[in-house]
Amino acid sequence: MGAGMMKSLILHLAVLVLLFLLQFVISDYAILTLTRMMVLGIFASGFNILFGYTGLLSLGHAMFFGAGVYAAGLPIYHFGWSVPLAFVFAIFMSFVAAVIIGVIALRTVRDSFMILTLMLAQAGYLAILYFNRETGGSEGLTMPQASRSFDFLGLTIDLTDAATRYNIAVLLLAITIVVSFILIQGRYGRLFNAIRENEARTEMLGYNVLTAKLFSFTVSGTIAGMAGAAYAILFGYIGATFAGIQYSIEALLFTLLGGAGTLLGPLLGSILMTTLIDRLSEVTSAYFLFLGLILIALTLWFPKGLLGTIKEKWLPWLT
Repeated sequence: MGAGMMKSLILHLAVLVLLFLLQFVISDYAILTLTRMMVLGIFASGFNILFGYTGLLSLGHAMFFGAGVYAAGLPIYHFGWSVPLAFVFAIFMSFVAAVIIGVIALRTVRDSFMILTLMLAQAGYLAILYFNRETGGSEGLTMPQASRSFDFLGLTIDLTDAATRYNIAVLLLAITIVVSFILIQGRYGRLFNAIRENEARTEMLGYNVLTAKLFSFTVSGTIAGMAGAAYAILFGYIGATFAGIQYSIEALLFTLLGGAGTLLGPLLGSILMTTLIDRLSEVTSAYFLFLGLILIALTLWFPKGLLGTIKEKWLPWLT
């Protein structure tokens, strides 16, 4: 392991340790807010695998987040499944959806790919509204109280406890970062970067570009689905909004703000943007206007996102 990789590994581990320790010094409200930020950060991290590292812009990634939400929530709500079983099932269904949609969407390129992913996501969103009797439609469904706790390895896990939800989010974030770190530092990570920089040249060198893109799409969609499943289970709510275009745009904005092509960029972007929205909405109803101005300023000063620009100028070892 090179010196740069070791520095990057230490940084990521330090961030995870810091997040774990924060729960002991912040308020219950801050714990709840940071839990949501971490789950959204996982979602954006999945999106970043496809966009930041492989160079493929999907405008419909909320379909996987929504798939995770409903694949975890509906079996619990309608059939009384246990939380661990529903969570594993949701990850599996997100994986299946990512493979099928990837095979279809990756037949297109550039603008056509963006439009097709957007259309597929919108079709999924409309399907949720159409089957409103089962899905709850636009109003959504609240998870039954009985599902808010479960036994796991002899322990009773109470999902109404803020600290429990926080630690589950930290664990899932740690798994996401570790898996992403191993992937990006390996053979496929280098292949993803080659495709992002010059897809035609990569294919000319003899690499199977389509297979690599499908692998990236599948990993990305599965992580996004896991984030959706975590959101439904941790917060006890299933809603059509999670599959809407707003969440696809949020994943993109989180990644661009924090720094595409960096593992911590999506997490940083989700924390900063969520904080900005919360603070500005307390001051003015026109908070989106001020948020836009702030984002424009950040884009001018940090054209590759916060961590992306830091990586380019000062820390080239940053993964």
